[in-house]
Amino acid sequence: MIIREERIGGQRLILGDSRLILPTLERHEALIGDPPYGIGFSHGAGGDGIGGGRYVSKFNGVKIIGDEKPFDPTSVLQVSPIVVLWGANHFANLLPSSSKWLVWDKRRGLTANDFADCEMAWTNQKGVARLLNHYWNGMMRDSERAVARVHPTQKPIALMEWCINQFASAQTILDPWMGSGTTLVACQRLGRSGTGIELDPDYFAIACKRVDEAARQPDLFVEPVKPQPVQEPLI
Repeated sequence: MIIREERIGGQRLILGDSRLILPTLERHEALIGDPPYGIGFSHGAGGDGIGGGRYVSKFNGVKIIGDEKPFDPTSVLQVSPIVVLWGANHFANLLPSSSKWLVWDKRRGLTANDFADCEMAWTNQKGVARLLNHYWNGMMRDSERAVARVHPTQKPIALMEWCINQFASAQTILDPWMGSGTTLVACQRLGRSGTGIELDPDYFAIACKRVDEAARQPDLFVEPVKPQPVQEPLI
């Protein structure tokens, strides 16, 4: 079932089908993932872009494995005590009611295009909804400005760090739909232990490279925080 496995930094990356692998894994404290929504997603598949032109992207026509059929979240709802599913508005009718949704405002009301102004994650936790404003529009972004995207639905590392930090008690994180490895990069940066599963061998290789870079160069993807000046004691 496991085609290949890599241990990088504090992370475990698995190549294979998560539906077969999940039952064999140890229990993690949180499942945080961005599953295929079952909407047949493809960049440039239809609609008009800004100014009436079709949205242009290097991912035009690139499809996501598993997105050709509706996603059923039922099988993962009991995998971990904490469950966070991005894109859950696409299959909310299959989920229990929740008050604690996470919302990523990626446009901040500044632009509009073919894609949603925000993305939403369902959680199985009690509490209030939380919102992150983080601009992410092509190469115009609040983070990773000089880093090219490598996956059609890639999310910012800063978003996944924020998401993980909503659940401070969870030190072991599972992402069954790893993609390009953003969740595990965030885990590496935050000092959490992550396990990611990916079915596509190309994205698996990309995830391994990104996690390795995060382990070797922790500040590769973000601008380092400037140290505060040392205050001399008053005498």
